Amino acid sequence: MLPHPSLEEFEQKLTRILAEIDDLLENRYGHLYPLHPSRPKRGETASKAHDGLFNLSTSFTLGLGSKLGKGYVFDLHFATLEKVEPAVLRETEKLVLQQLNQKLDRYFPNRKLDASRDGKLIKIHGDLSLGKL
Repeated sequence: MLPHPSLEEFEQKLTRILAEIDDLLENRYGHLYPLHPSRPKRGETASKAHDGLFNLSTSFTLGLGSKLGKGYVFDLHFATLEKVEPAVLRETEKLVLQQLNQKLDRYFPNRKLDASRDGKLIKIHGDLSLGKL
C-alpha cells in the first residue's frame, strides 16, 4: 500500500524542520562532546541523522494514555559516549521546543500545530489532518 501523498508532504516538511534544528544545535553545541567512535563528523554523510553530534527524529504515536493525544514524538539523541550534563540537555530541549513551535508555524501556517512536553517527551500535536497542506 502506497503512503498518502499528503502524508509524504507532511513528513518531508518535518524532515526539513529537523534539518534546520540539527544545524542550529550542531553550530551551538557540536563542540561540547566527542563524537561516538563510530559516528562520522558533521557533513560527512548524505544525512544529518547519520553524522555529527545530534540525531533528531520523529515518530508517529496514537498517544494512548497521553493528555495530548496522537502526534509525533520528537527524539533528541546525542551521539557520544560521554555523559551529557543535565543542564545541557535541559537547555537543548528548551531550544528545540522553541524552534519547533516557530518552524511549525512557518511550515504549516494554515493549521494549529504545537510542540509541547508530554511527560518526559516532546510531542508535535494538534491538527494532523492531511487535507490542509
